[in-house]
Amino acid sequence: MATDAKRLKTEGSDPLQSFLQWCEGVGLKLNKVYISKEGTVAEYGMLAKEDIDEGELLFTIPRMALLHQGTTKVLAVLEEGKASLENTSGWVPLLLALMYEYTSPQSHWRPYLSLWSDFTALDHPMFWSKDERDRLLKGTGIPEAVDTDLTNIQKEYKDIVLPFITLHPDLWDPERHTLDLYRSLVAFVMAYSFQEPLDEEDEDEKDPNPPMMVPIADMLNHVSNHNANLEYTPECLKMVSVRSIRKGEEVFNTYGQMANWQLLHMYGFAEPYQSNSNDTADIPMSNVYKAAVQVTRSEAEQRLLVEKWSLLCEMEMVGDKGVFIFGKSGSLTDTEMYTTLKILCMSVEEFEDFRENEGWEEADDDEEKMLQALSNEGLPSLPPVWRCLVHAAARFTLDSYGEDMLKDKVLLEDKDGYAKLSSRQRRALQVRYGQKTILHQLLELTKP
Repeated sequence: MATDAKRLKTEGSDPLQSFLQWCEGVGLKLNKVYISKEGTVAEYGMLAKEDIDEGELLFTIPRMALLHQGTTKVLAVLEEGKASLENTSGWVPLLLALMYEYTSPQSHWRPYLSLWSDFTALDHPMFWSKDERDRLLKGTGIPEAVDTDLTNIQKEYKDIVLPFITLHPDLWDPERHTLDLYRSLVAFVMAYSFQEPLDEEDEDEKDPNPPMMVPIADMLNHVSNHNANLEYTPECLKMVSVRSIRKGEEVFNTYGQMANWQLLHMYGFAEPYQSNSNDTADIPMSNVYKAAVQVTRSEAEQRLLVEKWSLLCEMEMVGDKGVFIFGKSGSLTDTEMYTTLKILCMSVEEFEDFRENEGWEEADDDEEKMLQALSNEGLPSLPPVWRCLVHAAARFTLDSYGEDMLKDKVLLEDKDGYAKLSSRQRRALQVRYGQKTILHQLLELTKP
């Protein structure tokens, strides 16, 4: 079972009924499924009305029912100002469309958007106080990610959005379309939007497609072991079962292979401990450097370490804010981790040869070898000095959390104590403890 942040605010049942009627009007048809508040892991979800076989079509969404910059009423204005709206995220046109459509009584999507009367109910960490984020989520990477988000949102609104909407007072009003609304809509897009994948032949040549809002599909909750998947065709989007679903069972989509910290950061929820097969823990690259510094015994070794690290930076294997990622089965950044360990542990002569030859002489350092070496099965057999660095880096990372692992374990297993926690405390605990167990496993696999 999973916990989701899709808390759709409604006034009685009217907004939901209006939305379902709107779905019928735009040709959005459900097959063997229905939306329900009962029997789902969040306030709303989708349940099977009858047994469903693998490969069955659950619903179809016509392209014109999607909400994005190409279907909004303000399309012409957005196209005209396209050059001034370019930004790194690519979200600004959709967010401007949402600001207009969300506040327009005549909006075609009003029955859909009326399901959300308060976006802060999504409860992303960006809506938590800074003190709460720092206290509950210290060490998880989320406080830093949120701080970056909030800085970027404010800059984006001030530098791009506000000047644009000021030029179009007939469509937007700075007193109504505020930074607060913009920030809330960013959370809405983070939690509910979909991004159509590029064709394989376009992946290396084109930028990713911009996000879009997909009514009905965004009401499905997420688990890593999902039973439905969204497919894209030129005419419509289709939700299709990927395994059999029994009558009364909840229909789950997937938001991708996402760790709990990513789910909480982007969607406002976390899967319960052990349920998320995609959970990960990050080891800051700086902690590996710190571990390497710890074993230097002379100024000459320290100078050599600086040279090695500088070369790794040039090779783009490491960076000031980079991380090495470990999942439940081992390293997920095996090339970067393996290369870093190998270079850091070279002798003076080996390092000089490496620099002179501008790379490896050995042909056997292929991806498969690196993957195996940094898997749970391979880690205990790493050279002792390599294991020492990984072990120390994992220990430094574990020490960065605000709460002790044993204390978190006791709290997670104490049903009465856990029940007394707020929803934020529970989600933070799930994220923290999941990461700590991966790091603790890493300590065990690399111990001397």
